[in-house]
Amino acid sequence: MNRTQRSVLNRCDGLSRRGVLQLGQLTGLGIGLSQLSPINAAVGETTRVAKSCILIWLDGGPSHLETFDLKPDAAKEVRGPLDAIATAVPGIFISECLPQTAQRMKDFAVIRSMTSPLGEHNLGTHYLLTGYRPTPVLEYPSFHAVANQRLHPATSILPNNVAIPDYRVGGAKFSGAGFLPSEFGPFALGADPAKPDFRVRDLSLTADLTLERIERRRTFARQLASWNDGGASLAAVVNASPGRPSNGQQAQAALEQALRMVTSSEATSAFRLEEETSETRQRYGSRSVGQSCLLARRLVERGVRFVTVNHQGWDTHDNLYTRLKEGYTGAKVGVGLIPSLDLAISALVDDLRDRRLLDETLIVVMGEFGRTPKINTAGGRDHWPRVFSIALAGGGVRGGQVIGASDATGESPADRPVTPSDLVCTIYTLLGLDPASELQTDTGRPIRLAASDAQVIQELLT
Repeated sequence: MNRTQRSVLNRCDGLSRRGVLQLGQLTGLGIGLSQLSPINAAVGETTRVAKSCILIWLDGGPSHLETFDLKPDAAKEVRGPLDAIATAVPGIFISECLPQTAQRMKDFAVIRSMTSPLGEHNLGTHYLLTGYRPTPVLEYPSFHAVANQRLHPATSILPNNVAIPDYRVGGAKFSGAGFLPSEFGPFALGADPAKPDFRVRDLSLTADLTLERIERRRTFARQLASWNDGGASLAAVVNASPGRPSNGQQAQAALEQALRMVTSSEATSAFRLEEETSETRQRYGSRSVGQSCLLARRLVERGVRFVTVNHQGWDTHDNLYTRLKEGYTGAKVGVGLIPSLDLAISALVDDLRDRRLLDETLIVVMGEFGRTPKINTAGGRDHWPRVFSIALAGGGVRGGQVIGASDATGESPADRPVTPSDLVCTIYTLLGLDPASELQTDTGRPIRLAASDAQVIQELLT
């Protein structure tokens, strides 16, 4: 079945062609859209809804040929320096540097046929995180900013969208919030959880800043915001989108959030990794990605909806073997990018399962593109968006499977091409959001959550 045929049978809003016909019949009987969900449930067309999402962003573009899509039968310059190993699922092989993930393959779904035309860091990042190809006239919001806006926070103390240790993704030119108010963008910690002196930036009170002084500043800020809103220009009032908070209201909301965090023992406790046992911390690994994933677990456990773990360093144009496997030349035990990722995601899956949070927490592991099919003269691979791999687990994802395939050299999709638009559409569906619903820009222009040509990746849904 080709892509055109699939688009007829399966639309981004989750309704099949048969479902659309049934809907027409039902509305004729006086049954509206609001009553459709129970009907879908009765015929088994709904999926479990994830309450939160942890995005493990492999910034720089991870090599699919060294992680989830090895080519052991290809020529040496294609297959590279790493071997493939068997997983807990017969017939699925992944990198030798992912042994812990291999044991947990029944929890993971790997898409090997992701495809994009955008091989520049910022452009690729924008496409993967928004589902829209970038345009100079509009910056689209990331799916986690949209989720932040649409999903009611489970906690009023902690931010609903957190980035660990920061949000410098895709060359640090992508804000994440897009055309949405900045308050929906990620709250960046500005500190690495793997550092011995880890402290969240601006979360500790200085010696001369008492709670009484904080309350005085809060009162002053409220008065200032009220004055600013009252004195807004006519143009600002006319151009304001319906339901969109004013600049003063946005600033006040951000300040209130910051003050709640500073004055809350619950908030400061969430970031105290020292409360975890040494055994737990070791399971995640001592590197930044491991401790960041542990902190992500602590945050979703406390009701944070969306966490981005920003794992940098995957732009491996040279010295690929050392950077991906060893970590440093001559290491007896690999502590490079892939072994560190392996410890982090395997421990995260186990930890969430032990706490009965895996089914309601969606895990997405991806970067902005893949790497070239052939190793270059510097011992690395260059940017390659034509085909690459991502992995997902938890949150309603059906694990133990590979979706799509690349060709014999990992150069192009050979089967079931999947676009970033399809992926984002599916993530919205897993989060219980309607991909066909609309946002509004500052000028009142309606924008769908997912692009109109996006398709749900049905194979992922349990």
